[in-house]
Amino acid sequence: MNHLANSPELLALDALIDKAGSRLVSEVVTRIEVDGHSLPLWCLSLGNRSPDVPAIGFFGGVHGVERIGSQVLIAYLGNLVERLQWDVTLHDLLTRLRLVFIPIVNPGGFLRGTRANPAGVDLMRHAPVEADGDVRWPLGGQRLSPHLPWYRGALGEALQPEAEAVFKVVRERLLPHRFSLAVDCHSGFGFRDQLWFPYARTQQPLPHLAEAEALRALFNRTYPHHSFYLMEPQCLNYTTHGDLWDFLYDEARQQQPEKLFLPFTLELGSWAWMKKNPRQLLDPMGLFNPLLPHRHERVLRRHVTLFDFLQQACVSHRNWLPQGAERVLHEQAAMARWFS
Repeated sequence: MNHLANSPELLALDALIDKAGSRLVSEVVTRIEVDGHSLPLWCLSLGNRSPDVPAIGFFGGVHGVERIGSQVLIAYLGNLVERLQWDVTLHDLLTRLRLVFIPIVNPGGFLRGTRANPAGVDLMRHAPVEADGDVRWPLGGQRLSPHLPWYRGALGEALQPEAEAVFKVVRERLLPHRFSLAVDCHSGFGFRDQLWFPYARTQQPLPHLAEAEALRALFNRTYPHHSFYLMEPQCLNYTTHGDLWDFLYDEARQQQPEKLFLPFTLELGSWAWMKKNPRQLLDPMGLFNPLLPHRHERVLRRHVTLFDFLQQACVSHRNWLPQGAERVLHEQAAMARWFS
């Protein structure tokens, strides 16, 4: 374990898996070879595997410098494991829901402290999907060199193993369910916590815009004092090539149109942490992660309500998914809000 000293998140995840024992279904989806070490890429799951129940997936650590997303998920998963020992309501929930976690998608990036994976590829610019029109270079993805940020990988090359692992888990553990959500935790953009949904590749609205708007409205009605979240299409901020969730959303919609898969990116607003503590700019990790202990603890507990809500919304999706005329009204409201 000495080689994990630079990544307490990898150590924390191993400790959580050991503590959970049989309460978690733990699987090494693939192994990542880096600097002479072989790191497991873990997928952890709870709940009912029947495709008749809904499912939700939580993903983090796509970028090795954005550690707070993985820390939030590991803390939340630890909460669930502890509650499994005494909370009958959680056991009841898990009979009607499947939970899937990949807390650290990019363990090699965590070990090295890099945004990209060990091959220098930015996994969120790596999917085989091209943006409509021009994108900001190099932010939208570039193929010039792995030594520059946002490198997509060489044209036509095989998918990186981390991306393959995400695709495998989504296809096998989320998409068989008639209704599923995904939440991918990142950090480093903006002064607010943002919930982005597809598309990143185009300014056009996604076909399930009405459903995204209905979920936004449901959360705001249920938790009116959680206005620190801004939910909107990612394209309102910037467009990119190669977004993993754009690819998976379109694939699911085309191959299984009778089912609904909605992926979201939780982008934690690290600019607010830097504004309150400018000394963070002197630490490479301070650009993406809260460094002061009290602020770090606040972030770890801040999103529990959102995660619990999304699970309850999954289980109860038939009660809020818009149909008929109601769906038309939600789509019109969404178009006016985001695309007018």
